[in-house]
Amino acid sequence: MTIEALIAAEFERVAQEQSKTLAALAPETMLIASGLDSLCMAISVARLEDVLGVDPFTSDEDVDFPVTFGDFVKFYENAARN
Repeated sequence: MTIEALIAAEFERVAQEQSKTLAALAPETMLIASGLDSLCMAISVARLEDVLGVDPFTSDEDVDFPVTFGDFVKFYENAARN
């Protein structure tokens, strides 16, 4: 399973658990318009760390927070490579 597929599945799982309506996920989908709130995002990040073994948000580097779903996927893909 690709990182993108793992993230999409996790977003769907969290949305269902938190009774949120998830927007269609495409690279250009804005995270703020995804239907997930900050709690949902925090849950997703914690679970993705368990699955992928990385948390790109704890990097020592200065990085910009991802704005779109595509940015979020690339953020994780880059962290998984390092």
